[in-house]
Amino acid sequence: MASFANLCQRCYAARMSNTTMNISLPETLRDFVDERVAEGSFASASDYVRALIRDDRAKRAQARLEAKLLEGLQSGPAVVADDAYWEAIERDAREIIAKRKKRSR
Repeated sequence: MASFANLCQRCYAARMSNTTMNISLPETLRDFVDERVAEGSFASASDYVRALIRDDRAKRAQARLEAKLLEGLQSGPAVVADDAYWEAIERDAREIIAKRKKRSR
C-alpha cells in the first residue's frame, strides 16, 4: 500500500510542478492581495492567485456545462430512455459493427 501512495504522490508532483510567472499590478491591487494574505485565508500572494485561477476555471466549466444543458433542452422533444430505448441503441450498434466487420473482410 505504501508503494501505491508513493506512486500517487509522484504522479501528483509531476502534474503539479510549478513554473514561475511574474505579473505587474498597480499598487492598490498589490495592497489588496497583501491584505487578503494577511487575513490568513492564503499563505502567500501565489496561493491567492492560484485560487483565483482555479475559481475562474471552475466558473468557465460551469458556464460550458450550463450552455450544453440549454442546448440539450432546446434540441427537441425529450425521449424516454427506458430499457427498450437502450436495447434499440445496442441493437443498432451491433448491426453497425457487424456491417463494418463484413466490409473489412
